[in-house]
Amino acid sequence: MKVYFNILLTIFTITMALTLFLTTHEPAPQPSKPVFLDKKPVPVSRGSRFLQQQDRNPRAADHCHRDNEICNYIMDGRNTTCCNNKCIDLGYDDDNCGACKKKCVFTETCCRGKCVNLAYDKRHCGWCNHKCMEGGFCIYGICDYA
Repeated sequence: MKVYFNILLTIFTITMALTLFLTTHEPAPQPSKPVFLDKKPVPVSRGSRFLQQQDRNPRAADHCHRDNEICNYIMDGRNTTCCNNKCIDLGYDDDNCGACKKKCVFTETCCRGKCVNLAYDKRHCGWCNHKCMEGGFCIYGICDYA
């Protein structure tokens, strides 16, 4: 029993000595300025990705000034009209559906210039121009659901 007590006392003494040494040990002095400031910055040759673009966005800041011919030229002959000084495709734009400033309701989408509910319209079931079979129904955007 005396041997076990001496072993435990020795382990306790060593543990206390290590604890005192580690807690009173002073850390290494810190340099006065950060290490990364000694290094020279690497030159960056990359510019803005917008400035590097060669092809111009066809809809970017094009003002049609109420001239539909400009819109047909800019939009590659698609069915476009000048609305609010911008070229708009009236067949599929939810904010200008069929006519300028004619907005579709939140639950509807513009298909072929008409506001339709894609969840229940059997001519536009789920997406524009997706027809259900004759006699079928469109429910939740799926033809003949359930």
